[in-house]
Amino acid sequence: MNVGGAPAPRPFAYKEALAWLYGLQRFGIKLGLENIRRLIDELGVDLSNARVIHVAGTNGKGSVCAMIDSICRAQKYRTGLFTSPHLVTFRERIRIDGEMISENEVAAGLTNIRKVVADWEPHPTFFEIATALALKHFAEAKIDIVILETGLGGRLDATNAVQSNIAVITPIALDHEKWLGDSLEKIANEKAGIIKAQTPVVSGLQLPEAEKVIRARATECEAPLQFVEQVYDKSPIALRGEYQKVNAAIAIAATQAANVEIDKSAVTRGLATVEWPGRFQCWDKRTVIDGAHNPAAAKILADTWREIFGDEPATLILAILSDKDLHGICEALAPIADSVLLPKIRSERAVSPKELAKVLSAITPSLPYSITDSLDKALHLARAKLNPILLTGSLHFAGEALAHLRGEPAAFEECAQ
Repeated sequence: MNVGGAPAPRPFAYKEALAWLYGLQRFGIKLGLENIRRLIDELGVDLSNARVIHVAGTNGKGSVCAMIDSICRAQKYRTGLFTSPHLVTFRERIRIDGEMISENEVAAGLTNIRKVVADWEPHPTFFEIATALALKHFAEAKIDIVILETGLGGRLDATNAVQSNIAVITPIALDHEKWLGDSLEKIANEKAGIIKAQTPVVSGLQLPEAEKVIRARATECEAPLQFVEQVYDKSPIALRGEYQKVNAAIAIAATQAANVEIDKSAVTRGLATVEWPGRFQCWDKRTVIDGAHNPAAAKILADTWREIFGDEPATLILAILSDKDLHGICEALAPIADSVLLPKIRSERAVSPKELAKVLSAITPSLPYSITDSLDKALHLARAKLNPILLTGSLHFAGEALAHLRGEPAAFEECAQ
């Protein structure tokens, strides 16, 4: 009991902590660094003894982060990895040496943060508090290498409050236009905002508009800039698809530019064992899960499908969020589909199957489709066919599919009381 005041809130249990955190989504997305800098300061976060690798981009940034983490762990560095979004459990976002943060650590960390921010105005957002939780967790664990994936954009993303040792930018395409701008140049400007003064930059190959922005920002910051033109093909990569060879080359270049000493055998072991679910993930011999959620990612997915399955078409199980480029995604995926199943999924943000059917019909009127009332029904119908199965259209849907196949609660059920 506080003297002369209200009782101090009791510590969170894990599900209560997540319920509180998800409740902060009512504050929406607020890009800016003031709150996160204040949080880092008041939590006493000190990462000065760690090397920080900061990764932005539109597609491939999660895979690059996972590869850097796996390579560094193979070299016996102690790593902290912060990524988003999660697929099945919130704990996926925060890992030390490959291990997810524990439920007890989430509960204790959020209990502490709730106390710190109780009377803040404006209140920190979901992502700001998730970022602060990760950074505090890493600081307490005495990490050697911290790998941070931006949540949205870069310049005003909460992860950009940390001084990095290197900025990594994967290929940039149109996505999140509502927040980042309606042109490639505007989006690149936001993502290039992670470049800091005299700090090395490693970038994948970019479209001309994005490359121009990155070069200008690097020049302004007097930051050494390297574009990775080669692919990595010296040893097997656990993640499938030719594009992962590009991501591997970016990951290797990033560790070198950050002056992280890695030997060739660690690169080989790290890439051979890297895990990154929901990215052309082969659940079984005929079922693939991929979170492609914009036209550029969908085109890469279609190319990878042809690499693996040749001319054999997919039974496509498709669900897309309503704020995405429905036409662009469907246009990229329709050529590899023999038929499409459109399930009603449990995300409130998903476009309705009927609306998606209209988009598909406008693109390829001859492509057969069926609307189902659940993912389970869609899978049942797909398995009755001979074609391989592709579940895609959203990382949220990839997470729901993975949870269903594993027989686990989906991400949105995790904090249910």
